Amino acid sequence: MIRVLVVDDDFMVARIHSGYVSRMPGFQVVAVAHNGADALAAVAEQRPDLVLLDIYLPDMSGLEVLKQLHDVDVLVISAARDVSTVKEAMRGGAVNYLIKPFTAAALTERLQQYADTRRRLTAIGPEARQDDVDRLFGSPKTTAPMPKGLSAATCALVADTLREAGRDLSATETAQLTGLSRVSVRRYLEYLCAAGQAELRPRYGTAGRPEHRYRWLG
Repeated sequence: MIRVLVVDDDFMVARIHSGYVSRMPGFQVVAVAHNGADALAAVAEQRPDLVLLDIYLPDMSGLEVLKQLHDVDVLVISAARDVSTVKEAMRGGAVNYLIKPFTAAALTERLQQYADTRRRLTAIGPEARQDDVDRLFGSPKTTAPMPKGLSAATCALVADTLREAGRDLSATETAQLTGLSRVSVRRYLEYLCAAGQAELRPRYGTAGRPEHRYRWLG
């Protein structure tokens, strides 16, 4: 469960934002604050995972609040649209910035992105590879050129099969599901790994060489 603190000087707006968050599966509003001082106190007391932070607060700027926050993620929600404020929010570590007014769908999308990123971080483990980091930051990657003899249509079939499986598959299992030969499937799986769309996960048995299994990354 992702614990959320909602900070907005307008009581009605704060209530609306809290309602949006509460309807999102996996999210829970743990506190609401209407000024900077109360926001900082609520963070210290409730230890939320995420703060929805307004910029225009009665006692201090939300940017000042942002500077004092540690070990908590912040999604800025504000009518402030000047570039200097957006840049300062980014420098302060805000994970996203949503300009008022906005639709419920827009906030839902940001919250889902945040939840997806948290899940990816958890799945990576103690150490990240460069491709893990690229996916987290949305960095563009260069698609590996398809080797001679491989078909884009067949590659799409193998990719769809791996993605829809929802688990890792061996080359043999993928071949059975696609109706292709194991040797052919293996080449497509290796290409998908090179392109960063799949990863090889060795499974070690009691003896002999580990079984090569493949998991869809997207």
